[in-house]
Amino acid sequence: MEPGYRGLGRCACCFWLAVAFDVVGLLVLLAGVFVSVFFYDLLIYAGAIVIFLSLIWWVFWYSGNIEVPPAELEDDVGLLKKQQRGLSGAVRRLSSRVSSGIRTSLRRNGASRTERAAGGGPPQQVAVSMATMTPQGDTPHGAVPAAAGCDVEMPRTTTESSPT
Repeated sequence: MEPGYRGLGRCACCFWLAVAFDVVGLLVLLAGVFVSVFFYDLLIYAGAIVIFLSLIWWVFWYSGNIEVPPAELEDDVGLLKKQQRGLSGAVRRLSSRVSSGIRTSLRRNGASRTERAAGGGPPQQVAVSMATMTPQGDTPHGAVPAAAGCDVEMPRTTTESSPT
């Protein structure tokens, strides 16, 4: 015989926590509204947050009291009933084989498609040559004149970067 749950159901603790959060949140909120203190806005926000957190306990209480007959649970965990071993059992097995085949095919081919979309193998490196250029001929009026004997030439450098 199943135990008879009356009144609050199986999760009485969650129910009383939800009620306590609601009462405390409401008292704090009302204190922020009606009491003349300089931190009234803190009380209003804190009360609203505590009332919002009470929703967690209400959801726990409600979901803990949902009753599902064992006959319905048996089908959800993959146990086939004796009456369904005929045509419906065969359809269920065929459906699970097709869906698992598609799932494994997508997992197996997912990496190769990604590599093809990226343009093949690993990214190639590109060498870029940099050199310092000295002006030839006339210089514009706004240019800074070169100091006497300060012709310094920079060595050629190479920088590698990947194409983007």
